[in-house]
Amino acid sequence: MTQATVLYDAPGPKALKRSRLISIVGVLLIVGLLAWVGWQLYQPRISANGAETPGMFDPTRWDVLADGRVWQVLGQGALNTLRAAAVATIGALIIGVLFVFGRMADTKWIRIPVTIVLEFFRGMPVLLMMLFILLVASTTSFIAVVVALAIYNGAIIGEALRAGIVSLNKGQREAGLSVGLTPTATRFLIEFPQAFKQMLPIIIAQIVVLLKDTSLGYIVAYDELARQSKLLETFFGNRYMFAFWVVAVVIYLTINLTVSWIGRRTARTLDAKRAG
Repeated sequence: MTQATVLYDAPGPKALKRSRLISIVGVLLIVGLLAWVGWQLYQPRISANGAETPGMFDPTRWDVLADGRVWQVLGQGALNTLRAAAVATIGALIIGVLFVFGRMADTKWIRIPVTIVLEFFRGMPVLLMMLFILLVASTTSFIAVVVALAIYNGAIIGEALRAGIVSLNKGQREAGLSVGLTPTATRFLIEFPQAFKQMLPIIIAQIVVLLKDTSLGYIVAYDELARQSKLLETFFGNRYMFAFWVVAVVIYLTINLTVSWIGRRTARTLDAKRAG
């Protein structure tokens, strides 16, 4: 006898068969789409004047990767991306903590203005924030990218941490106050560490978003990975555009997947320590 789950009944034989059929059809459609895209990229290109150029997978479009200057420029772009992401992440965590304390302050003269500022930054597009900082404050492109990413993601992380604190048992705070801790010390020493561990997966996911958003620095002339790829395209010619962008995508995926793996590993380690 099958046991019903909390939200729905366990699927029967017909439902399982239908689900398998839908999954198989979906996989076939995805494989077919990828095959079609690959075939289109493989085909030679015909320009407006009738000239024929080889397809995107032709070796002559990839031989540029043997040039050491290409990897030097891409490596510098990757380092600039990581540098901006690292500094912005530290700033976002600090700003997020400050937002938490301000957003949950007992005094309404602190709580209400902080709430307004937080909602404003959450609704502000990151690119517009970068442009505003660059043009109005006359900063460097690096500072514009880092400050905009830190403020925007700090607001998101602050709300995540606040949700983690709200979800805690009220007895945690009462216990801290009962032993003589101040409300601020109770929040910082008792509630905040637990909320941080609880919301760590969300924080890691937001850090991955922050890292990807460094590509917006392209608009404000910051020499991150996307801009360096475009620079290579301009220097070597459009013939190698596809190769440069594929390499850039692989680098982005490698960095993001590594950060995600570290986050999952850290979360599992913390869960194991709590269980032990």
